[in-house]
Amino acid sequence: MLAVTDAAAQAIEALTSQNDESQVEGGLRFSLQSSDDVGAQLALAVTKQPEQGDQVVTADNGANVYLERGAAEFLDDKVLDVQRNSEGEIAFALAPQGV
Repeated sequence: MLAVTDAAAQAIEALTSQNDESQVEGGLRFSLQSSDDVGAQLALAVTKQPEQGDQVVTADNGANVYLERGAAEFLDDKVLDVQRNSEGEIAFALAPQGV
């Protein structure tokens, strides 16, 4: 199952609570998008609720990650984290578990 670091959970919480600082609502959703010339690619979106059939991963702080079935299989052995670039902007990053 996808693991979520504390830093990633805090970033998800910040994204999902932008409209209402007092309550975290929704989560981050991963899905697989098919493309004839590239193959499958992960798509990432902030959404208010999971879609039917999504696997829900809840971090310790209550932040939710929703995984479409294909994405759940692909991300089963991964860790979701965040990285900061030279301008200080945060981006989500995936790494293998146990590394």
